[in-house]
Amino acid sequence: MNLSNLRPPKGQKHKKRRIGQGMGSGRGKYSGRGAKGAKSISGYSKMRGFEGGQMPLHRRLPKRGFKNIFHKEYAIINVGALEKLEGDSFTPESLVASGVIKKLKAGLKVLGNGELTRKIAVQAHVYSKSALDKIQKLGGSAGTLASQPGPSEAKQE
Repeated sequence: MNLSNLRPPKGQKHKKRRIGQGMGSGRGKYSGRGAKGAKSISGYSKMRGFEGGQMPLHRRLPKRGFKNIFHKEYAIINVGALEKLEGDSFTPESLVASGVIKKLKAGLKVLGNGELTRKIAVQAHVYSKSALDKIQKLGGSAGTLASQPGPSEAKQE
């Protein structure tokens, strides 16, 4: 047996049907697509959610909810995370530099999850009530920074 003599079984391979090759091919004129309509043209792809011209479900359903355009997204850190970090003074810039926070967004918010066993000094834009209590109970200081201007506030200046 020689590898150059190997052939697929008879009837396994078929010639590709060539459409659009004229009237004598058996698939002439419209090439099996029918006359007119969106599906007859080249480059047709059905739109997501298309229901044959009927008003799609996503447009029939009522709109719900409310999006507050003045909402501020803060970078958050818990008191328990500050406890694990070295040093006793923390600012938003130092936390970003150390890699604890990836992006400041509208500012830094300190939350009260976790335990605090030592005196620390924190500079942040916003504090939760429990975080403020935990920091001040141990004699630490919690300084409030001025909030950073958001996109709508920056335009007015």
